[in-house]
Amino acid sequence: MSAEQESSAQSYLYAFPLVFNLDQVARYVSTGIGANPAAPWNTFSHARTLAGPADTFVTINNDTVYSMAQLDLSVGPILLEVPETGGRYYVLQFVSAWTDNFAYIGHRATGSGPGRFLLVPADWEGTAPEGATVVRVPTRVASIVGRWAVSDEADLPAVHALQDATTLTPLEPGGSPRGLPEVAAFPSEAETFWAKFQAWSTEFPPAPRDAELQQQALALSSRVGSEEHRAALTAETEAAAEVLAEVLRSGGGNALINGWNITYHSFDYNLDYFEVGVRAEPRFMITDPARRIVQRAGAALGGLWGNQAFEAAYVATYVDADGEPLSGEHEYALRLAPTPPVGAFWSLTMYDVPNSFLVANSAERYSIGDRTPGLVFEDDGALVITISASEPSDPKRRANWLPAPAGRFRPVLRMYEPAEAVLDGSYEIPAIERVAAGA
Repeated sequence: MSAEQESSAQSYLYAFPLVFNLDQVARYVSTGIGANPAAPWNTFSHARTLAGPADTFVTINNDTVYSMAQLDLSVGPILLEVPETGGRYYVLQFVSAWTDNFAYIGHRATGSGPGRFLLVPADWEGTAPEGATVVRVPTRVASIVGRWAVSDEADLPAVHALQDATTLTPLEPGGSPRGLPEVAAFPSEAETFWAKFQAWSTEFPPAPRDAELQQQALALSSRVGSEEHRAALTAETEAAAEVLAEVLRSGGGNALINGWNITYHSFDYNLDYFEVGVRAEPRFMITDPARRIVQRAGAALGGLWGNQAFEAAYVATYVDADGEPLSGEHEYALRLAPTPPVGAFWSLTMYDVPNSFLVANSAERYSIGDRTPGLVFEDDGALVITISASEPSDPKRRANWLPAPAGRFRPVLRMYEPAEAVLDGSYEIPAIERVAAGA
């Protein structure tokens, strides 16, 4: 790769999270995504059912229902009020335009009692309402990614009531959100990408530490609209996109243990914005500048709006114990002894490859975990999960069955409020074993 190509690839990796993220923000405001209907700026969009295959959002979870809000602080401060949740797990995760997780409100971070929080622009100076905690939002546009734990269908009405009691109220009513700057479509996807970056990165400036990368990427985006440079810009952008795809395929520089990509630090690229609920500890900060940019891009593509590990730890795998790609052509077993140590709950969710969408199946089971009814444990307390495309005939294996697609797949293990044994690596997840035919 030439020096020019390397520079283009670095600029693309730097620019990708902003553009990819704000494209999804726009979807939520204009059309909604899956079970979450469209909602105007500064209002919540509540999913009323658990996610399924129709919810085509990358690596969406099947453990919680989502309450999403796209913030636009051009209207000034906004009061967020949350209800008493009676100990139920929930989290409101705050994500900047550049995908930094800059605040957390919920069971782990602020407790399960009622609360008031004033969301303000970064440069705001004023007096908050009595009892309200101030949360500074680093970019004018940002997202609230809310998740509410649901036990089963019968539990949904209680969760709906909590969702409806979670409100956003501008302190100065009548304001008109500015939203995202409009960007015209260009003849090539590459040009449209860079045109979005140029407009959106100017409107939502990055952290000061990224000033040099910002100027480098803006120089690349200045070629948009030039017929002379169109072919070269497209070729360079496509090559850079392949670099990003390879980052995911290779595990993104994370440790691989028993085939699992240990992504506990995938979302630790925020070094600048630490509001309520964020653990500003060195172990949750990627300080290497090059790795930080690569990690942020890979995290956006592979799991946009994912939590940091102190809230929910994620691991995923594409391979079995022998390093072979996981495929619905075979049957597999995952033996958890013990099951993951957590303060809230854990789950194993099935996704297809390459889309990372939930997998349709006859049982309508998209995940399995400690809240799944009817699990059958071994005499020694171990839980053996059967992973296959076809439904097992044996009742015990059927009870512990996680359906897979006919083709390639990627399971993701989520551990909500993981114990220290997870975070320090002393709890090790075993490899997924291929079951011999006829076994």
